[in-house]
Amino acid sequence: MAKGMGNMLKQAQKLQSKIFKLQEEMGERTVETTVGGGMVKAVANGKQELVSIKIEPEVIDPGDVQMLEDMVVAAVNDALKKAQEMVSEEMTKLTGGFNIPGIT
Repeated sequence: MAKGMGNMLKQAQKLQSKIFKLQEEMGERTVETTVGGGMVKAVANGKQELVSIKIEPEVIDPGDVQMLEDMVVAAVNDALKKAQEMVSEEMTKLTGGFNIPGIT
């Protein structure tokens, strides 16, 4: 029985190492989204961080700041959602579909 527990512990340590490596890799990978026909672009990484935002000058209208604010919020939220989905997909591949609390 102790041997079985030892094997399980080794497998858990290997999985933990793979998860740590994947988390590092996710910080390097990015997703991009655009809104307003490409007028606002947001890029986020797999650590759920906004990396960049690009606003085309044509969309800047001092008379309609609300529209620009709404597009920025929409772009950022979509980029962060896509980043989270990217991480979840990679974790599912790594863990074989097992849900490990606190990982994704």
